[in-house]
Amino acid sequence: MKIFAIGDLHLSFNENIDKPMDKFGMGWEGHPWSLEDAWKEAVSDEDIVLLPGDISWALKLDDAMDDFEWIHNLPGRKIISKGNHDLWWSRINYLNSLYEDIVFLQNDCHAVDECGIVIAASRGWPYPGSDEYTDHDEKIYSRELQRMRMGLDAACAARPESKIIACLHYPPSASDGRETEFTKILEEYGVWKCIYGHLHGMPAFEHGIKGNVRGVEYMLVSLDYLGSRPKLIHDSEEN
Repeated sequence: MKIFAIGDLHLSFNENIDKPMDKFGMGWEGHPWSLEDAWKEAVSDEDIVLLPGDISWALKLDDAMDDFEWIHNLPGRKIISKGNHDLWWSRINYLNSLYEDIVFLQNDCHAVDECGIVIAASRGWPYPGSDEYTDHDEKIYSRELQRMRMGLDAACAARPESKIIACLHYPPSASDGRETEFTKILEEYGVWKCIYGHLHGMPAFEHGIKGNVRGVEYMLVSLDYLGSRPKLIHDSEEN
């Protein structure tokens, strides 16, 4: 079994949504088809793909169904967590009743017993000191910290011996690896790897934390950063 990750799919297959990504420049021209080809080439039905947010441009859940169907028809099990543009996100129990191969993860964890890994997620939010953060963000930031802690508590309770992968949408820290409340929580719970997206374009790619910092391996997995190719983050045959 392999675990892949790619975020920021920004799909808009519903005929009522006109959100082509081509205008955002390199890496976005026809990106669903490039992603589909790369996904089918790399991912098997036995594998898992982590999708950390900004899945669909839909504003309402019904309008996101075409995008979910497209994801459903791709190989593997998919674990979706929330991004800042996922305004369709609601009724988590209903979402998790839709597909056997798609898990919508919120305030909980998902165990992958086949390879001794458990996955927790939070949307995250701009951290204090970042360019995006204002005083108005404090309440949301605190709430997302609590959601991360809830998922990690569930992970530790369900599979205390498993390695933990944390999925965030926003980067938890800057490229200098400064401590934030998110990095402190990830370190406190002994998280193995943390993936995140949200950053787009060459200048922004440099701003997110990467590599092993105080024992946690951080990876940026936004679609344009990866060139529309899901990133392999674990191979059970090699570990």
